[in-house]
Amino acid sequence: MNNQVCIVTGANSGIGKVTAMELAKQGAHLVMICRSPEKSEPVRQEIIEKTGNQQVELYYCDFGHQNQIRKVADTIKSKFKTIDVLVNNAGFIAKNYREITQDGYEKTFAVNHLGYFMLTNLLRNELKASPQARIVSVSSEAHRFTKFDINNLQLEKGYSAIKAYALSKLCNVLFTKELAKRLQGTSIVANCLHPGGVGTNFAGDSTPLFQFIFKLGKPFLLSPEKGAATSIYLASATEAGRFNGEYFDKKKPRTPAKDALNADYAAQLWMASTSMTGMDGETF
Repeated sequence: MNNQVCIVTGANSGIGKVTAMELAKQGAHLVMICRSPEKSEPVRQEIIEKTGNQQVELYYCDFGHQNQIRKVADTIKSKFKTIDVLVNNAGFIAKNYREITQDGYEKTFAVNHLGYFMLTNLLRNELKASPQARIVSVSSEAHRFTKFDINNLQLEKGYSAIKAYALSKLCNVLFTKELAKRLQGTSIVANCLHPGGVGTNFAGDSTPLFQFIFKLGKPFLLSPEKGAATSIYLASATEAGRFNGEYFDKKKPRTPAKDALNADYAAQLWMASTSMTGMDGETF
């Protein structure tokens, strides 16, 4: 990974922090994209101190705001002509009411799916410039607990925080499948993964019920270090470069839910996402 430019979103905590730390340890030129300056700058300093790697940069973005995604992408593109690894890790789970972003979209879908979609496509030319770039998107086994409905992506019908999260994770797999199809013939591979049940503070802002369930199960959850293992593997292991469009669990390809394998659903989602983000002519 020596001097390879590696971007990790949501890199200030949980598996994102562990992934960033490990890539920096391997000598990468690390680019952290985080939402909070107060929470992320101390982590940047910690990564530098623990790894001895001075090439650790930090940029700020709230993935619920499309203008911020465009701005951070423009800033990165102005500095780096080549990007070797993009780890789409930033995630959100809502409280039990439906939040709408300033762009007009349900917030879980906006952050967890449209954020991945926009940043990946906005950095497409820099990823193409790498000898072999990798795009890694963190999904979840939660994707199995919902069905795809192109007419209800915003969950105007039947909303709950858990349904919204499951749908966003299904979209991560469908996005990866369609992206991999579009990447055929290039030097880029795209894969997604389930990190395992990880004991982090991820559910801290969610519903009281979800927090309670999460707290009860926390003693049985993986450490962030174990949870990040598959992300790190897909980002850095030589052998992982031969896979494209796969869903991984514990560093091995696994068959996702039936809806996640539906090529028509993947194409529909891509077209809808292009329209929602105003990215006609800006995608792979």
